[in-house]
Amino acid sequence: MTLGHRGGPEGRARPSGDRGAVTAELAIGMVAVAVVLVAVLATGAAAVAQLRCLDAARTAARVAATGEPDAAAVAAARDALGGRAADVRVARSGGWVTVRVSAPVVGWAGLGGLRAEASATSWAEPGTAGAAGMASSGARAAGAAARGTA
Repeated sequence: MTLGHRGGPEGRARPSGDRGAVTAELAIGMVAVAVVLVAVLATGAAAVAQLRCLDAARTAARVAATGEPDAAAVAAARDALGGRAADVRVARSGGWVTVRVSAPVVGWAGLGGLRAEASATSWAEPGTAGAAGMASSGARAAGAAARGTA
């Protein structure tokens, strides 16, 4: 018996049940690779947006802590974000300034409005408008302690 060029007996055809199996597996594998790649890129975009929001919140908190008006802190946050649209909120309480920044993750509209958010808190510098409330309440507490009343 002689063997043909495909390893089978001469004159005998190979079974055709396996034809195209490798092509189908490759097609499924390529789709899986593409899905994983999109997931990795979306995660990277969200991480970058999160870091940019954190940087913008820190910048705005520093500006607000120096006694600048809230509008200047909002402008500083938007400048740190590169002029992108963002929701920036400044809150002052007891000598502390807290800035929250929320911005959409750019380039991924298919993710259902994914947004990155970050906040930063800073102590208002003495002598500024943000620290004035804390300084006056601290002075009242010191005066009450000196008088023996609480």
